[in-house]
Amino acid sequence: VAMRATIKAVQLHGGYGYTTEYPVERMMRDAKVCEIGEGTSEVQRIVIARELLGDLID
Repeated sequence: VAMRATIKAVQLHGGYGYTTEYPVERMMRDAKVCEIGEGTSEVQRIVIARELLGDLID
């Protein structure tokens, strides 16, 4: 969610969105680092499914 939001914000800023003068550039970098640290989308789906299904899959 954060990555999608910051990409849209950068696009709204145009070329200025990629410069370090605007905080939106830092926000996008931070969102990407969090996305990488959390694992791929597929891994996140597996983790969520395990939590939701709980005892059913054990």
